[in-house]
Amino acid sequence: MSWKIAGTYVATCSCELICPCPVDGKPTGPKNECHGSAVFHIATGQSDGVDLGGVDVGLYNLFPSNLSAGKWKMGVVIDDGVSEEQAKEIEKIFSGQAGGPFGEFVPLIGDFLGVERAKITFKGGKKPSATIGEWSKFEVDPITGPDGGTVTIKDAPFGFAPEYTVGRGSGTSKGAFGLSFEPVYGETAEFEYADVMAADVPHGRA
Repeated sequence: MSWKIAGTYVATCSCELICPCPVDGKPTGPKNECHGSAVFHIATGQSDGVDLGGVDVGLYNLFPSNLSAGKWKMGVVIDDGVSEEQAKEIEKIFSGQAGGPFGEFVPLIGDFLGVERAKITFKGGKKPSATIGEWSKFEVDPITGPDGGTVTIKDAPFGFAPEYTVGRGSGTSKGAFGLSFEPVYGETAEFEYADVMAADVPHGRA
């Protein structure tokens, strides 16, 4: 299948600042695990001719060790306002069935927790925020440098984008797929994913 999506994501996790998972470091959250949640706001996109513009998708994770060690737990939430046709395409993409960057993660996932439907909201801006059903409500306050610009990380092996802004996460995340945590770290960036990515995208990057 052919697909391409682009938009903005916001994510938080239980690791201390700054989360070491994107560089394959050991998680620094409680019990040395990384519990996380993210919302991907798809501004434009399609999958096999199905328009995906305006769709919001939630993603939950539990990383028990450094990312390349595998045994991840992952769950997907699709906004309840999305049509069944759109939901089927989103499930294929974010579960890795449709290939592309999420397909590269499949060998690392020990337990795919399934797909749920719930109301999802996303708000961009200087302090991006999101909600996923009654489970998660979080915000990211970007860290600023001496010149007032935001602090970014570039070319991380497991980054959701080639360059992303890092910050302090806040809010709550309880009960989704049996995963609960207090957000500490946060990040946000624009993203662009497709079934066939540019040749210079490193293995493992989403």
